[in-house]
Amino acid sequence: MRILIIEDQNLIGKALKKGLVEEGYAVDWVTNLVDGLHLCREIEYDTMVLDIMLPDGSGLDLLKELRTANLQTPVIILSAKDTLADKSLGFRMGTDDYMTKPFAFEEVLLRIAALIRRKYQVYGQSMSVGDLELDLSARVARVGDKVLRLTSKEFSILELFVLKRTKILSRAKIAEHIYSDSAEQESNVIDVFINKLRRKLETAGLPPLIETIRGEGYTIR
Repeated sequence: MRILIIEDQNLIGKALKKGLVEEGYAVDWVTNLVDGLHLCREIEYDTMVLDIMLPDGSGLDLLKELRTANLQTPVIILSAKDTLADKSLGFRMGTDDYMTKPFAFEEVLLRIAALIRRKYQVYGQSMSVGDLELDLSARVARVGDKVLRLTSKEFSILELFVLKRTKILSRAKIAEHIYSDSAEQESNVIDVFINKLRRKLETAGLPPLIETIRGEGYTIR
């Protein structure tokens, strides 16, 4: 899953990005509205963490522009503006959640996971495909009582397949969701991840789940 952070305070931005990357998310971090709006128009993010007080304007202006353009990226406002009037305005402008500074990173994680589940209409902590179960909050995959040993990138790819089950995902679309904009990747890296995932799933006793659609990409039926 890919997340955009728009936050001009370096300590907060760096800490959020580091923590989210360690949890397996692909993260882009910018410090102003212009760069944030550009990325929003170019990339389909799963969640955005948005500050209000930015050097080139208010994050609420960006939020209003997104909603006017019918871009429905889930947004968490993360701001020092903590009055009821501030929160009310944020929700009226279209935010999905509102947190005030200072904050606990663990709570940010929980709220991001909740927004992603809502985006993909997952009503619970887990999803299943046959005997495969994904715990989206704990980011753990199981087959029966056995926990699969997946890397963060492998889990992210499997998560994307399950959330978009039956849809064909191109290599470019998969890469967009598991790598930040600055990440360097080899042209065949997605194929390598898919092959490793297939081996791990089949070793766990599952039938072949990931199907190759020649010339288009991959899917889970």
